[in-house]
Amino acid sequence: MLTQDALAALLPHAGDMVLLDRVTAWDDSSIACSTASHRSPDNPLRRDGIVSSLCGVEYGAQAMALHGALTTDRACRSGVLASLKAVTLHASRLDDVDGELTVTAECLLQRSDSFIYRFSLQGAGI
Repeated sequence: MLTQDALAALLPHAGDMVLLDRVTAWDDSSIACSTASHRSPDNPLRRDGIVSSLCGVEYGAQAMALHGALTTDRACRSGVLASLKAVTLHASRLDDVDGELTVTAECLLQRSDSFIYRFSLQGAGI
């Protein structure tokens, strides 16, 4: 299991912007992470007291970046999320989801300079 300090070394983010608390499992094609940062009053994605469910995209992007770093043995120093397809939101906000969020990502296609992933967030009520 990777802790948040180890995660921060693999992501281009620092401080409170490292949204994932730990990696709970990973292999060549997928990763599972967990976090409680969606409930933090200091969450940098919070606007007007709310962490919108659309912010789940950033949680998914961090899981994808971590998976890429772990499977290529290279820390992610920058990245571009070029496209989203078939995004379904099952809640309007994340900050009122009790307990931890589980963030999973599955690599569907990997090339030398790009990846295609599917990701999901799960938590109580979503």
